[in-house]
Amino acid sequence: MPDAADWRFGIVVAEYNAHITHALYEGCYDTLVKHGAQPEKIHTMQVPGAFELPAGARMLASQHNPDAVICLGCVIKGETSHNEYINQAVAHGLVNLSIATGRPFIFGLLTPNDEQQALDRAGGVHGNKGVEAAVTAIRMAALKAEGKPGKKTIGF
Repeated sequence: MPDAADWRFGIVVAEYNAHITHALYEGCYDTLVKHGAQPEKIHTMQVPGAFELPAGARMLASQHNPDAVICLGCVIKGETSHNEYINQAVAHGLVNLSIATGRPFIFGLLTPNDEQQALDRAGGVHGNKGVEAAVTAIRMAALKAEGKPGKKTIGF
């Protein structure tokens, strides 16, 4: 794992399903710090729900210029297909932000079928996906740093 001491991170957290998203946030934040990120270089923003994650990520990125932005949320499947629309909108929004800005926007959105599956992935039997999102952000920030002028790169 690269040392994250030199990088700035943003974390955008959906308030909806807070008991799950806040557990994801704790795992994410603690992992960033464990790998050297300085707390004063970690900026957090809360948004009402998962659908607002891309907009919040863009706002946070423009305000704090982080090296990577992690988006955490949870959309539990219900009786309708609303979850599919929200999940796809968030995924497309984050991909578009990443491509347009050249900055990593990390998809940390849980898409479980029920609350127990969400809890299992927010510190339960399947670990904490917030930890995985933080690791991804650190690794992507490292890849981005490798491509800066003065660094040797290969390929395109």
